[in-house]
Amino acid sequence: MNRIYLDNAATTPLDADVISEMVNVMSTYYGNPSAIHAQGREVRTLVEKARKTVAGLLNATPAEIFFTSGGTEADNTAIRCGIAAYNIKHAITSSIEHHAVEHTLKKMLEQGVIDKLSFVNVDEKGTIDYAHLEELLKNNERSFVSLMHANNELGTLSDMERIGDLCEQYDAIYHSDTVQTMGHYVHDVRKLKAHFIVCAAHKLHGPKGVGFIFVNHNIKIGPMIYGGAQERNMRGGTENVYGIVGLAKAMEIAYRDMAEHQGYIQQLKDYLKDRLQNEIPDVFFNGETEADKSLYTVLNVSFPAMDMADMLLFNLDINGISASGGSACSSGSNIGSHVLTGINADPNRPSVRFSFSKYNTKEELDIVVEKVKQIVSQNVPA
Repeated sequence: MNRIYLDNAATTPLDADVISEMVNVMSTYYGNPSAIHAQGREVRTLVEKARKTVAGLLNATPAEIFFTSGGTEADNTAIRCGIAAYNIKHAITSSIEHHAVEHTLKKMLEQGVIDKLSFVNVDEKGTIDYAHLEELLKNNERSFVSLMHANNELGTLSDMERIGDLCEQYDAIYHSDTVQTMGHYVHDVRKLKAHFIVCAAHKLHGPKGVGFIFVNHNIKIGPMIYGGAQERNMRGGTENVYGIVGLAKAMEIAYRDMAEHQGYIQQLKDYLKDRLQNEIPDVFFNGETEADKSLYTVLNVSFPAMDMADMLLFNLDINGISASGGSACSSGSNIGSHVLTGINADPNRPSVRFSFSKYNTKEELDIVVEKVKQIVSQNVPA
């Protein structure tokens, strides 16, 4: 059975050109980039070339790019080090952020690092209430704002320029988790006014275990990890050279082919949305689905209440379809999706996140629709 992979928001398959680039480095270069001898200098050149590539694509300077182990470390660095550097006592986020943000800020509140944590209102689509954000900024001391660019479960986009303007107006520090949108949209850091944005390479057909944080040159923070002078004294530990080279190659390919892939993947998303809506009764979609308000790689489908709803993903899996999802938390002890709970989704309706990449096809989606129809018809009460 040929499996159909529709969980690209979780991780993406490696691009063949990225693999080739990494294998070349693995088989040819082995020096420690901190060493002063010839082998070390060769590898240091690879790291700095990758940094320059990433910076150029973001309209940043190389000095603003720091390589990390991925998006979670990058988010933690922005939040922990940004708050510490400016002794900020008030943070603003939303109830539907990734756990790398939500759990970090809640722990800092618990530890007394910050005195107050405010949650900006979001509507039933996961869209930020910008008037409430301004109210929170206006009525509190200097704030640290952490709001993601696109929700990883819903796909709903935030307006980064609007948030950046508000943060500038009220002298707030602005961090955006851009893990889901890096390499899928152009990020011009000179226009965004964000102090921190982040990347995980495996979300854009690069390797796992590597990412980066952009730190705006207008602010200074201390290191998250101590133990060495790597990354210009900002992150101790020998660099993941193969990963860094793979990340830069993946970014290069993503920016080169972005318009083509965006058009292609948006068509796939629209096609699946239309077919599901036309062929399965009582289906609707969580989050925004309009092209200008929604991440084109994600479609979150809300299915009617059914018998054994918690087995929906398992049934998809045994039918050769890889996706993710769940339901809203119906009680404090129920482990469900905090994102679906945050938008007041019906806990009785199971949801599936289908997420697409350049490797998916309409033919695969036709198979998915037929399998889903079969599963739903067998489990939804007559």
